Amino acid sequence: MKVFDAWRVWTDAEQPLRDRLPTEVVDHLALVYRAAADWHGDQVRPAGEPYVEHLLQALQVAVEAGGTTDRDVLSAVLLHDVAEDTSGTVGEIEDRFGRRTAELVAAVTKPEPGPGDDPAEVRDAYLRSFEQAEPDVLLVKLSDRYSNVQALDTHPRPDKQRRYYAETVRRFVPLTAGAPQFVPLFEQWQQHFSRLADDDQEETRNA
Repeated sequence: MKVFDAWRVWTDAEQPLRDRLPTEVVDHLALVYRAAADWHGDQVRPAGEPYVEHLLQALQVAVEAGGTTDRDVLSAVLLHDVAEDTSGTVGEIEDRFGRRTAELVAAVTKPEPGPGDDPAEVRDAYLRSFEQAEPDVLLVKLSDRYSNVQALDTHPRPDKQRRYYAETVRRFVPLTAGAPQFVPLFEQWQQHFSRLADDDQEETRNA
């Protein structure tokens, strides 16, 4: 199974990006990365790693597996969690990095439940929205998701590992039909972590 974890800080990513992308695109992405790092600050992931590592992992997925060279798409990959997980807004992203990047970030940002809303229903509607998403949105979201699940066994909560595996298989693996370059990646991932499906079935039988 392919793991994308070689880019932990910007200097890890810069030369590989320059080997693949025009200079002006990489220079722009450097600015985007610094903005994303400032917005996320000292946030960490569930296993304790700095949040920016996730952003660079997702960028590596988008470039190496997704095959995109589009500046706005790659910018959205780096900024995809800003509006959802920081004080930054889609409007600020548009002001600094343009409308297209902001639109892509907005498309992958999970909405907050309103008064009286069922959070589970809001999440379900959010996930279903990707079934009709355009290819660029799928590329951003699938790059994000693969980064989230490629080291699923490091998540500190085994129950979350099982739920995240099941949700990814049910909701995200089918989306690869709209982004076929991701098909082998998620197929290998699903097989690699298939024990999590077995664990879930065993727990259900023993309940």
